[in-house]
Amino acid sequence: MAQTHAAHERKHPWHLVDPSPWPVVGAASALVMMLGAVLFMREGIPWMLIAGLALLLLTMFLWWRDVVREATYEGHHTAPVQVGLRFGMALFITSEVMFFVAWFWAYFNAALFPTEQMGGVWPPEGVITFDPWDLPFLNTLILLTSGATVTWAHHALKEGNRRHMLLGLALTILLGMSFTGIQAFEYSRAPFGFREGIYPTTFFMATGFHGFHVIVGTLFLIVCFFRAYAGHFKPDHHFGFEAAAWYWHFVDVVWLFLFTCIYWWGAGAVVH
Repeated sequence: MAQTHAAHERKHPWHLVDPSPWPVVGAASALVMMLGAVLFMREGIPWMLIAGLALLLLTMFLWWRDVVREATYEGHHTAPVQVGLRFGMALFITSEVMFFVAWFWAYFNAALFPTEQMGGVWPPEGVITFDPWDLPFLNTLILLTSGATVTWAHHALKEGNRRHMLLGLALTILLGMSFTGIQAFEYSRAPFGFREGIYPTTFFMATGFHGFHVIVGTLFLIVCFFRAYAGHFKPDHHFGFEAAAWYWHFVDVVWLFLFTCIYWWGAGAVVH
């Protein structure tokens, strides 16, 4: 059997993935977490949400562990396989773009066609918006800087400069954590609540999901930092790092749209 498998590998460069429990376990975990979120929002009972999130995080850790093993130690991620992985990551980011399109659509549908219940204007009557040139602008500078530092780290990796790669990654992680902390502080000072109308709802859904993506991207980069420290990445073999950098740039671009459309235009323009 081992000889047959070895012969298989000699005949083609593709990776025939072994059976894995993680897709099924991950889907079940996400279902439990979603039902737990509904239960928490309706009844205030958190245990199911916590259990689903914990199981999902465990699944992610174990699944990534298997992928890292396949790429780094077993040599399955050949050049053709990496091309497929890049296409997969591009499609994933495209799906994320469409996810945010839905929130922008909801926002502009309400903003461009304000109803009588809103007072016929946008923002609705009585809504006090954030000053876009205060904390939102600071966070914009932080994210743009983080895009530069992760690009620096990527170029350092391709040039074989391990020290600069680790430094660039560490700075990017610190900037990502700073962004999250500032956004949490901004939320704590919000002059409106989530359920106080269409403006707060669309604002928190769009910016909140972006904040969640920043947290995911920061975790992604932390994993890459420890992998880089362990010597997993090579100048010509580092798709894991490349995927994290793509994801982080996607987070940057989405924030620019959020800042422009929701913080700046949404606060400054009164639509009749």
